[in-house]
Amino acid sequence: MWKPLGTSAALLSVLLLGVAACNQSPPPSAPAKPKGPSPASVAWLKVANGFVEDYMRAQPSFAAQSGRHEFDGQLPDLSAHGIKREIARLHDQREQISAVDPTSLDARDRFDRAYLLAIVDKDLFWIEKTQFPYSNPGWYLGKIDPEMYLTRNYAPLDVRMKAYLKYARAIPRMAAAIKENLKSPLPKTYVELGIAQFGGLADFYSKNVASVFASVSDADLQKQLTDANANAAAAMNGLKDYLVAERKKATDKYAFGADLFAQMVKQTEQVDLTVEQIEAAGRADLERNTAALMTECNSYAPKATVAQCVAKMAAKKPKAGPVEEARSQLKMLKDFIVQNNVVSIPSNDEALVAEAPPYNRSNAAFINTAGPYDKGVVSLYNIAPPDPKWSKAEQTSYIPGESQLLFTSVHEVWPGHFLQFLHSNANPDKLEALWVGYAYAEGWAHYCEEMMVEMGLGKGDAEKHIGQLNEALLRDVRLMSSIGLHTHDMTVAQSEKMFREQAFQDPGNARQQAARGTYDPAYLNYTLGKLMIRKLRADWLSKGAAAGAAPPQPDDHSRWHEFHDKFLSYGGPPIPLLRKELVGEGGSLL
Repeated sequence: MWKPLGTSAALLSVLLLGVAACNQSPPPSAPAKPKGPSPASVAWLKVANGFVEDYMRAQPSFAAQSGRHEFDGQLPDLSAHGIKREIARLHDQREQISAVDPTSLDARDRFDRAYLLAIVDKDLFWIEKTQFPYSNPGWYLGKIDPEMYLTRNYAPLDVRMKAYLKYARAIPRMAAAIKENLKSPLPKTYVELGIAQFGGLADFYSKNVASVFASVSDADLQKQLTDANANAAAAMNGLKDYLVAERKKATDKYAFGADLFAQMVKQTEQVDLTVEQIEAAGRADLERNTAALMTECNSYAPKATVAQCVAKMAAKKPKAGPVEEARSQLKMLKDFIVQNNVVSIPSNDEALVAEAPPYNRSNAAFINTAGPYDKGVVSLYNIAPPDPKWSKAEQTSYIPGESQLLFTSVHEVWPGHFLQFLHSNANPDKLEALWVGYAYAEGWAHYCEEMMVEMGLGKGDAEKHIGQLNEALLRDVRLMSSIGLHTHDMTVAQSEKMFREQAFQDPGNARQQAARGTYDPAYLNYTLGKLMIRKLRADWLSKGAAAGAAPPQPDDHSRWHEFHDKFLSYGGPPIPLLRKELVGEGGSLL
């Protein structure tokens, strides 16, 4: 339920008057009438609520995934005409929000106004400035992902089956729009992403969906499902075949260039830093983590090279497989959070662990979280198996070591993404609950990996610390690779080499990560977000000390819980916007 923004409760007090000479006390004055919301707050609330509802209608996949199930089965209009209409809608929304005078609003309403402008600017960048709808198959995946109908228990299975049928019947039209939108020639990495993504969806429709709904006894629904899956699979196979044919024309033209890359950081994350400043901060973090890794390796594998040391850690594979190992890790991690007072856990919800579906295996692990309108709905922590087309050696090396997987579980679940979304979903301000930014979400999850070590996770265990440092180096090289690929003429092969040699990644992961940097340049936000959060924590603690709290000590974690709860109470805004709320103007982001 949307909270009334900008309202304040009346103060009910009794005013005692002086005692008269005759010692008789007059009756207390009548309590003050409660104040209602100001006209400015009422007007703002109308704009904000209107923005949410307008967005839901324009982006029904987003709405359904957020838990607004009246939009189930609907897909957005992603035809060329529909995309132009969405760009116009976003510009119109921006004008409406900008027309609200921020000085007329209270502090939280002003924050939400800036939050909404950031949402619009981000969407406009990805749809308008990058022209991704016409080049990048990855732009479509979140809009056509059927996962919620298959794995979320938000409704009885037959109800979800009917919603899925509506979705599946819309896929042929969507596939036709995507094929029409993609403008040849495409970058090679984009073509390969689309082949894997759309071909994986076709296989999923053909081979996996029916088993999910097998227990539904309605024969007519089952017949409809068979027909809808066949048509959806044929449409996606057609799209895959189109991209296979595009291979011979594919190019290496993926780079944004320095100007567009700088706009990306500014317009999508409100980060007003030069690319050179971000690159310098990333390089410093890469050097810091490399030095820490060398120190640990000196005791863990004293006669080995750093690469051999990391390989020794990675060779200790989960005996029961990564899915089962992750399940046992989650219980231990939650206990650690509670026992060490790391951060508040706002509900008793748990995340389930599963193998990633075949259409979404371009990254080793990810989580699908319930939406802010959902109640009692499971979230799914997905772990991808290796590509069966790889060599046996590459498949084996792709499976994470126990210590690597531990910090993936930290990142994805406790206290990373899953816990963060428990907080954002519980936010009574639906505007703040619905939109969680890239640097905020990935920055928090990556920040948690190092923070948990600082709080004592794996204390004294060099192998676990090496696992955490290996994950940190992966994200550092993402930042360096993103900037290199898009502003320094770095090739995909050079990026892959960097992932192998500086982040010590296995060949399969290195290939995936280098390719991802071309179509997801914003993956620099893992390290960028982490660094901004660490700087914000230090400045927030120092500000508290200046206001009378005890000065923060390097090993004193006593107020980290308070900072974490405060940080998570704002939904998921751009970190520079949140920084102004927590420590005020001024100071550096990094």
